[in-house]
Amino acid sequence: MAATARSTGRTASRERRRRQLIAATMKCIARNGMSSTSIGDVAKEAGLSQGIVNLHFESKDNLLTETLRHLADDYKTRFNKALEASGPDAAGKLLAVMELDLRPSVIDRQKIAVWFAFWGEVKSRPTYRRICNEQDRFYDEVVANLCAEIIADGNYKDVRAASVATALTSMTNGMWLSYLISPRSFDRDQARRAITDLLRRYFPKHYS
Repeated sequence: MAATARSTGRTASRERRRRQLIAATMKCIARNGMSSTSIGDVAKEAGLSQGIVNLHFESKDNLLTETLRHLADDYKTRFNKALEASGPDAAGKLLAVMELDLRPSVIDRQKIAVWFAFWGEVKSRPTYRRICNEQDRFYDEVVANLCAEIIADGNYKDVRAASVATALTSMTNGMWLSYLISPRSFDRDQARRAITDLLRRYFPKHYS
C-alpha cells in the first residue's frame, strides 16, 4: 500500500513538473518566438536546471511537440465542455462553440501567439502538421454537423453546411489574429455581435 502511494506521488510530481515546463515553454515562445527559444531559456523561465528539462523531455523537439499537444488537448477539453453546457439544440451548441473562441481563457495573447508560432511551422514539421490537422478536422466536423442540423431543422434553402462552417471558422481565426496584433483595441463584445450577425444572416429562424 505504501509503495503504491509513493508511486502515485511520483507520477503526480512528474506530471506537475511537465506542466510547469510546458507553461514555461509557452511563455518563452510567446516572448521570443519558437526558433529563438532554447532549452536554457525554458529552464530559466521555470526556475529549473537544463538537466531537469532533458530528464522529462529529452530534447527541444520533444518539448515543443508536447507543448503543442497540451495546447490542442486544452482547447478540445474546453470545446467539449462548451458543447455539453449549451443545451440540446444545435443552434445553442453552435453559438456556444463560436463564443468559446472569444473567452479570455481561450483568446489569451500568450496562447494565441503560441498557436500562430506552431501554425507557421506546419509546412516543415510533419508532427506539428498532424496535430494541427487533427484539431482542425475535429473542429470543422463538429461545426459543419451542427450547421447541417440547423439547416434541416429550419428547412433552409440554398445554404450549405460546409460553406457556413468555413465562413465561421475564417471569422474566428481572423479575430484571433486581430487580437494578437492589436490586443488593446480588440473589442470582444463587437466580435460577439459580428458572430451573431453572421449566424442570423444564414439562419434567421434560429437567431432572431
